[in-house]
Amino acid sequence: MADTYLVTGGMGCIGAWALYHLQRRGQRAVNFDLSTDRHRIDWLMSADEQAAITFVQGDLRDTDALKAVFADYSVTRVIHLAALQVPFCRANPVLGAEVNVTGTVNIFEAARANGVGHIAFASSIGVYGPPSDFPPGLIPHDAPKNPRTLYGAYKVCNEQTAQVYNEENGITSTALRPYTVYGVGRDQGMTSEPTKALVAAAKGQPYKIPFSGEMQFQWASDVARQFILAAEQPLDGARGFNLGGPPSTVARFVEITEAALPGVEIEVAENPLPFPAGFDDSALRASFNTVYETPLEEGIAETIAHIQRLGDEI
Repeated sequence: MADTYLVTGGMGCIGAWALYHLQRRGQRAVNFDLSTDRHRIDWLMSADEQAAITFVQGDLRDTDALKAVFADYSVTRVIHLAALQVPFCRANPVLGAEVNVTGTVNIFEAARANGVGHIAFASSIGVYGPPSDFPPGLIPHDAPKNPRTLYGAYKVCNEQTAQVYNEENGITSTALRPYTVYGVGRDQGMTSEPTKALVAAAKGQPYKIPFSGEMQFQWASDVARQFILAAEQPLDGARGFNLGGPPSTVARFVEITEAALPGVEIEVAENPLPFPAGFDDSALRASFNTVYETPLEEGIAETIAHIQRLGDEI
């Protein structure tokens, strides 16, 4: 029987790219999302291409609905991406916990009830603390988790939940922790500003990125493919990995953009984000034969070209 991939949060940036790659590969994909807003998916796929995807509107907080989706569509692979981001968790902590924590428990419960033995899900570098918590250099994969946001705390809880489901129910899982994801569709969240700058620049408009600093930029297409691979290649236990790549400054991101689009004006505020410059991804590379890592220059060029093709649609 062919695999069926359940993607939660497919209306978001990484989820839309995951559905894009699954559709291109001819895989059966089911999107489970409370939202019906397809604008990010529309930027990646035509209506005919989207017709190959099953869209189910539902709430992660509804345990029975999730169990029914697993059963009704014979789900075999799970890519759990749906979550409320940092600002939303800060504004409404109760809802944030219900969606991010209880919703993840419901995913594991639905998997357990339907005999699905492995889950790939999104964690975040938000599980770690600020740079002052660590010595200079890349943060090791086993560094202590001491988040300073509710979003980060919820992600720590999800990683611990995964460990318990592995120990008690034998469900394996792989959590991936992205950093600054950029690319078409990244129009929401704290670190979406570099992508918004690309959209403005591709249209010949000035832009000011409200933060500076050094970080790891990860192209949304690569991140989505890494999640698909994590769903397809179970590892022992409940594993968590940092997504890495070479750290780069926001100023360098802008330099590459301005070189690709001569004449554009992008400012960078002197306001470093309170995050470490980068995270060690050696554990990820040791565990998977493939790590998707498009060079920053190429990812920016691909994104600019994509934005220009979309024109007034984006």
